[in-house]
Amino acid sequence: MAQPDSQQGNRTVNMHRVYIKDASLEVPNAPAVFTQNGQPQIDVQINTSPTKLDDGNHEVTLSVNVTAKLEEKTVFLVEVQQCGLFEIVGFEGVELQRILGSYCPNALFPFAREAIASLIGRGGFPPVMLAPVNFDALFQQHQNELKNAQQEADQQPKH
Repeated sequence: MAQPDSQQGNRTVNMHRVYIKDASLEVPNAPAVFTQNGQPQIDVQINTSPTKLDDGNHEVTLSVNVTAKLEEKTVFLVEVQQCGLFEIVGFEGVELQRILGSYCPNALFPFAREAIASLIGRGGFPPVMLAPVNFDALFQQHQNELKNAQQEADQQPKH
C-alpha cells in the first residue's frame, strides 16, 4: 500500500498470512427446506475487528454472516471469520485506523467471499456471490458516527 518516503521514514503494509479462524454452515430445516419453492431473502452482516499483536503486527478479523430465509423459516446460516496477519510500520492515528478498517478488510474480503460460496454450495444450495463491499465508505461512515457521538457528548451539560 505504501512506499518508503525519505521524509516519513519506512512505511510499509505487508499481509503475511490469510486464514479462516472460524466457519460454520447451519441448515436447521433440512431436508424439508429442499422441497420448498420460492426465492429466499438474503441478509448479509459484516464486521471487522483489528487486534494489535506486538509492534507493527496486527490480526484483522473480517466476520461475515449470511442468513437466507424463506418466509419465516431459515434456509441456511453461514458464518465465516476470515483473518489476516498484517505488518504495518510507520503509520499512526487515523492513518493506521484507516488501514486496519479499510485496506485490510478489502484484502480479506475475496477470501471470505470464496469461503462463503463454497460452504453454501456444499450445503446443497445454489451459490450466493456476495457483492463487493466499499470498506472505505464504511470506515468513513464509522468515523462520522464517532465524531457525531463525541459532539453530542460535548454538548451535554456538565455537572
